[in-house]
Amino acid sequence: MTAPYRSPWMTEELRAFRDQFRRFLAKELAPHAEKWRQDKIADRGAWRALGQMGALLPSVPEAYGGQSTSFAYDAAVIEDLENVVSELATGYSVHSTIVAHYILRYGSEEQRQRWLPKLATGEWVGAIAMTEPGTGSDLQAVRTTARHHGNEYRLNGQKTFITNGQLADLIIVVAKTGPGEGAKGISLVVLETAGAEGFRRAVTSTRSGCTPPTPRNCSLTMSRCRARTCSGPTKVTGFFS
Repeated sequence: MTAPYRSPWMTEELRAFRDQFRRFLAKELAPHAEKWRQDKIADRGAWRALGQMGALLPSVPEAYGGQSTSFAYDAAVIEDLENVVSELATGYSVHSTIVAHYILRYGSEEQRQRWLPKLATGEWVGAIAMTEPGTGSDLQAVRTTARHHGNEYRLNGQKTFITNGQLADLIIVVAKTGPGEGAKGISLVVLETAGAEGFRRAVTSTRSGCTPPTPRNCSLTMSRCRARTCSGPTKVTGFFS
């Protein structure tokens, strides 16, 4: 008889976490899945529940609210969400494995202390805004601009198909900070959405042909919108590390 497949990254600690997480999903999130599927969005309660369970930002250091584990924990959470509450899987991956790790890798210490704990508890939801109407995901062709004004940036432009955009409290925006400089003129600028002047969201139809239905398309418009910072301009120059 063939032995059950065991992933090379599976450990006893991860197995114990996963067993606990699966019980949590079945009890706390699965009963709401059908409503979220109809609404095409999981509400904030889902994010806070994930945070309380310790499933958000597991591979981020404990000093910033994470669990100091490996990416294997993120992968396990994503796989189980896809199987039980698929409406959360893509949003989780953006929040925990992209947004959080951009901040961890490139943010200042003050920015990490300000933003990561809120993302880890689910108090805040994170998003990244790349795609634009007419340019798709060709990042060197983006038209959104970020102009430096003192200790902040002023954002102007539009973004579309933003995962988590409907709820996002923190958005990493891909923008031109140096037009004419090619790839090195593209940067990541962090926007706190609460009270942000000139910031608007618009929710339109879902993408067709997807099963289960995808979240509604969320578009963002920024008109001289201030990208607020903690300790200086929050910018990461793109296309090289």
